[in-house]
Amino acid sequence: MVAVKQLTKKEKLFAVYYARTRDPRASAALAGFTLPQPSAYRLLGKEEIRAKIKEEISAKESSPDEAAQGYRRLAFGGCADAVRLMKNWDCLTGDEIEKLDLFNVAEIKLPKSGGIEIKFFDRLKALDRLENTQTGSETAEASLLSALCEGANALGGEEL
Repeated sequence: MVAVKQLTKKEKLFAVYYARTRDPRASAALAGFTLPQPSAYRLLGKEEIRAKIKEEISAKESSPDEAAQGYRRLAFGGCADAVRLMKNWDCLTGDEIEKLDLFNVAEIKLPKSGGIEIKFFDRLKALDRLENTQTGSETAEASLLSALCEGANALGGEEL
């Protein structure tokens, strides 16, 4: 039996972020690696990291709440990093920009006239979708319960 190398905290974080986003460079930046691009591909080459990613993906697949989590993050997430980018866009380094949380940003433009334009995702649409995902799962649960009750009644069970 081959001894499995213990992963560092950064390597574990990379695996968790990669399982969620499938974006190697962003995952390495979020995990705290100073050179995200080369680090990401080096990490993906390690068998232990790939095993951890598979483990995280299978754990995540058991959670049907992923879409709701994304909509919740869009609806309630902060915009401080986008404002930081807007105010300091000309003096931030690429590494600093990669570490910003720009999940709520839909589009960034640098017009020829100068400055920076940032367009955010619509929070109201995200709230609406969040409500629909929750209502949809409640409806599915109610339908399953109703079907189980009808089946029990058909088999001569007590009326539920």
